[in-house]
Amino acid sequence: MDETTIGSFVQLAERHLLPALDLVSIDPGDPVRVLEAPEGFQLLGAGNYAAVFTHRDYSELVIKVYAPGRGGWEDEREVYGRLGRHPAYSACYAAGEKEGLRYLVLKRLRGKTMYQCMLDGEPIPESVIEDIDEALDYARGRGLHPHDVHGKNVMVSGGKGLVVDVSDFLKTEPCMMWDDLKRAYERIYVPFMGNRPFPVPEWVMNGVRKGYRWIRQAALDGRSS
Repeated sequence: MDETTIGSFVQLAERHLLPALDLVSIDPGDPVRVLEAPEGFQLLGAGNYAAVFTHRDYSELVIKVYAPGRGGWEDEREVYGRLGRHPAYSACYAAGEKEGLRYLVLKRLRGKTMYQCMLDGEPIPESVIEDIDEALDYARGRGLHPHDVHGKNVMVSGGKGLVVDVSDFLKTEPCMMWDDLKRAYERIYVPFMGNRPFPVPEWVMNGVRKGYRWIRQAALDGRSS
């Protein structure tokens, strides 16, 4: 990505997006909410810290804007600095603060999350799992600690695996999400859906997600008692 294009996108965002953006975080455990955004900018998604936008004239770039009072901006800058360039990750082209909002300008990743693939009944090839394994090993080799890697944070793109969210890669406590997801893939997806994937209703996916959280929390409580 050339510096002129990046600079033009930053100027556009600072002049038009950030002054008009109404971004709030009501509960740290819930995604942030976008109450208002200017025309031309499209909301791609929202997490617990920030919302991600693209613009119709800069389709290969996104801007991740952190909600007021939410942390993580400094950590994510550091993570991208350590990662450098790797095909399974985005790249950070710019970072700044304007109108009281902190932001990162990132390379746009295109594809569909594993979670969405399950909902749509689209195949998840084993090469995706292998790619993500390799990418996480690469991150560990850079002194990072892959964390919060789950079905909504990994993407299938042309048979390749991508890691969408690295915001928690500085956390040092153990995280079993990716190992658990791999086990589910190997023991459930491959034998029952590998050859003929079918759409899984969202209520089933939500039930699995809530059940997984309950089991993990119960295991943690058992260790601490």
